[in-house]
Amino acid sequence: MIKRDKGGIGMTIKKGILTSLCITALIVFAGYTGIVFAHGQPHSAQDLKLFEMAYQKAVDQGYKIFHDAKLGTTGQSCDMCHPDAANTHPETYPKYQTQIKKVIGLRDMINWCILNPLKGKELAPDSEEMIALEAYITNQRKGTPLAPGKH
Repeated sequence: MIKRDKGGIGMTIKKGILTSLCITALIVFAGYTGIVFAHGQPHSAQDLKLFEMAYQKAVDQGYKIFHDAKLGTTGQSCDMCHPDAANTHPETYPKYQTQIKKVIGLRDMINWCILNPLKGKELAPDSEEMIALEAYITNQRKGTPLAPGKH
């Protein structure tokens, strides 16, 4: 025998409204306090410091790779054409790239430069070196508004 819910549909609606109010209150609380949530869990100040340290380590590694001629066989490094990654414009990717004749992402363009001007071996998109290069290049343009597709 199935037992009937004592509150019926009215109780279900009340529970739904109460749940919505609790979620709204949590969002407002997070906005006022500055607590950062990800996947429903707040990050502590220590977590955020560790995240920043890991990010900066990747940026520093990317700086070294960008200024080192070991990516290719021509004796050139990335910074010889792109001093301090200033004219790489990572905020404009993905975009149509004339050399490749299609819309590509930043990692594709990095690999194009390694294969062509530097005459090196392309990096795996998820390799530590590629992530570091991307971290360094995008960090150089930190604060620049995104403008995908812009030339």
